[in-house]
Formats: sequence, C-alpha cells, structure tokens
Amino acid sequence: MGILINKETKVVVQGITGREGSVRTKYMKDYGTNLIGGTSPGKMGQEVHGVPVFNTVKEIVREQGDIDFSVIFVPGSALKTAVMEAADAGVKNIIPCVEGTPIHDIMEMIAYAKGKGSRLIGPGSIGILTPGEAVVGWLGGNVEWANKFFQKGHIGVFSRSGGQSGTIPWVLREGGFGVSTVIHTGTEPVLGTSMADLLPFFEEDPDTHGVAVYAEIGGTQEEECAEVIAAGKFTKPFVIYVAGAWAPEGQRFSHASNIVERGRGSAKSKMEAITKAGGFVAERPTDIPLILKEKLGK
Repeated sequence: MGILINKETKVVVQGITGREGSVRTKYMKDYGTNLIGGTSPGKMGQEVHGVPVFNTVKEIVREQGDIDFSVIFVPGSALKTAVMEAADAGVKNIIPCVEGTPIHDIMEMIAYAKGKGSRLIGPGSIGILTPGEAVVGWLGGNVEWANKFFQKGHIGVFSRSGGQSGTIPWVLREGGFGVSTVIHTGTEPVLGTSMADLLPFFEEDPDTHGVAVYAEIGGTQEEECAEVIAAGKFTKPFVIYVAGAWAPEGQRFSHASNIVERGRGSAKSKMEAITKAGGFVAERPTDIPLILKEKLGK
C-alpha cells in the first residue's frame, strides 16, 4: 500500500505550461499518477499532455473537489506565492520542486502552510513515489528508469539526496527486497516535513516491514528519527547508511545546507543515536538488505 500516495491520489501541477512543468507532467501521467489539472495564470482552457490547465488552484477545487497533492514547478521568486495559493485552496500536501529559495521565504511558507493545515514536503524535494501506484514530482526521472529502480515491496525508503534517491531502492532490489514508498525530503536547511515527521506513517502501514535511509552528514534528521524510535513510535527495523562517514571531522561534504553544530549532525553522532535507539547502521549501501534479512528473518 505504501504511504501518502496511490492510484487514487488527486494531484495538480502548478506551473504546468513551463518547460519543467510540462516534462514532469508527462512523466507523472505516463507512470499512472491521477493528475486532475494544472495551473498557469492566463492559460485556462489549454491542455498539457491531456491535463486541463486552469488559472488558479481554487478553480480546480471548484471543478474537481479537494486536492491531495500539489507539485510546484515555478521560478524561485514565485515559489512563496505558489505555496500560499495551494494552501489557501486547502491542498493537503505541497511539494515545491525548487531549490535556492531564500531562507526567510522558506520559513514564511512553512508557517503559512502549517497554519492552513497543509503539509509542505521540501522545499527542494524531487518528490515521492509508491511503485506501481503513483509518483509526485520527478523522482525516478522517466517511466523506464522508475520501473527499473523502484520495485514494489515492503521497505520504506528515505533519501537525503535527490541524486542518490535510487541508490537504496536499487540495492534493496538486488538484495531481494522491494520498496513500499520512496521519499526525498528535500535539500534546504529548513524543511517543512522531516523524516521523523513521516516515520510514524511507515509504522502504521501494514505493507511496510522496515525502513532504510540514505543519510548524510550534517543536519539532524537522523537524530530526530532516533528520538522517534526511542519513544516507541516506530518499532520496525530501521537501517541507515551515512554517506560521508569517511570525511575527517570538520570537512564539508554533501549539500551546502547540511550543517554540523553543537555535537549533532556528524556521522558519529547520527550512527550512535540510531544504534542507541535500537536501529542499525550499514557500513556500505549493499549491507542494508543483509541487515534487513537478518532482522526480518528472511
């Protein structure tokens, strides 16, 4: 079953007539995502790959009813307005596939969406994918690659890296596992939704038997997951691979937003926190399916 998205999830694309919006719309539709409309001010009545275009998100709501997800492909300067528009229309989940947004805009967007009852995933997320069901964003790139890397199964996957979002699903597939849902949480220094926020969804999903993470040094998402596990809110096997664990202390690695400070965010602190909470650490990505086989009795 996976989490957050399936074949029935109603999705809209903000910025659908732009180059990125159009290309990603075709991919999502070809994969099977339930795209009910897109927006581009002044272009109502047009279609993009068979998806109707509206001027605003509220117009789509009036015609199609409540919206589960909006995925946004607009220039960074217009992102805050687009997020607020989606939140005002009551969209339940918003994914801004945009990087390089000013931090004060991000904080304002997150607060605004939360105040309207919307969940913001990102900014800077490339999306979420439930194999054989739907993709929101451009995770996977195209249908051929998505089908090759993301095999349906029972392991939830988080990735801190967009470019490496296929790494864990691939090694899981090679190791005899498939994935329930894959989520790239985003690359900005402040995010609307963390891995820890979403971990309880995997706990509640009967088709998810464990979770694997492509982690990175910097930031505190992994330590926050350890807190969720220690609190008993996630009880299934949890395995992380920390990219950059080889880096000498103080060396910069991965995304510029990944900051190590006050004893949290280092590879050592992440691995210690996860191990202490009852999770597991893989020295190499290919160790992940081996650990899961042992812990799940496969």
